[in-house]
Amino acid sequence: MHDPIVGDLSEAEVLATITRSLGASRALVGPGDDAAVIAAPDARVVATVDTLVHGPDFRLAWSSGYDLGWKSAAVNLSDVASMGARPTALLVALAMPDATRLSFVADLARGLRDACAMLAPGCDVEGGDLTVSDTLTIAVTALGSLDGRAPLLRSGARVGDVVAVCGDLGGAGRGLALLFDRFRDEDGNPVPVRPEELTIEESRDLATQLRPRPPVDRGPRAADAGATAMMDVSDGLVRDAQRMAQASGVTIDLRSDALGSDPRTALVGGEDHALLATFPSTTPLPDDFRAIGTVIAQTDAPVRVDGQVFDGRGGWDPYRDWDATLG
Repeated sequence: MHDPIVGDLSEAEVLATITRSLGASRALVGPGDDAAVIAAPDARVVATVDTLVHGPDFRLAWSSGYDLGWKSAAVNLSDVASMGARPTALLVALAMPDATRLSFVADLARGLRDACAMLAPGCDVEGGDLTVSDTLTIAVTALGSLDGRAPLLRSGARVGDVVAVCGDLGGAGRGLALLFDRFRDEDGNPVPVRPEELTIEESRDLATQLRPRPPVDRGPRAADAGATAMMDVSDGLVRDAQRMAQASGVTIDLRSDALGSDPRTALVGGEDHALLATFPSTTPLPDDFRAIGTVIAQTDAPVRVDGQVFDGRGGWDPYRDWDATLG
């Protein structure tokens, strides 16, 4: 079966393939006009954007088009959920090399569609843009509705609050380490994953890295349960907890014994896309949230682990870390 490259097709032909792969729109005005029209019953719109770039954010040897569509949706849906909001629409801009196969683009669109259906039913891709670039780049804007709630900010943590998390920690970091440790050639270049070489646990960690499943529906539930602050854990627990602590003017003391069998990776691994939240100590934690620490008065360190200043840097900083992983 002939699989053309996008450089041999018109924008309209590529867009038609994407639209077919995405399925029907639920917007007031969906793809096809200069802009979409999306209902905003709350009269406030939560908006976020995230960009995935080949090199620092993914490698085509390791990620399929479907993987990339799924992940680019999931990371944005998680950011909307972390505000206590319900995702309502995605807008996707693709910048692709001419040599990109049309089947890859269709798979990417299906990944976007399926991630929305699984993680945020009722949310769809409602528009976007196509252009040509030497570097494959996927930029997604996500919109959400607060449905009458106050937005949950990073700055609301209060002394005495319980620090809790919803979602697994450390799996994505282990998955990334697995890719760099086992699936590069002697020159350090990525090579395709060989699934038959993976244990069940390794397959699970790799799936967490390539197709994350953030607990999107738990964001609004945490807000309804009385959370005082919340954020998506995308750059590592310690690094993101530090951001919450600094925004709130407090210190967050984490318990290593609450972080599972691999607390070090749970603390410093990135891209888990769990929800980190704080709750008053008298508030029962909502389903699937578990306590991992306490908010204490501000000290000389924004984050402590077991009462001690944490001695590891950890986490993900694209301006400092990505070139070190190129091999």
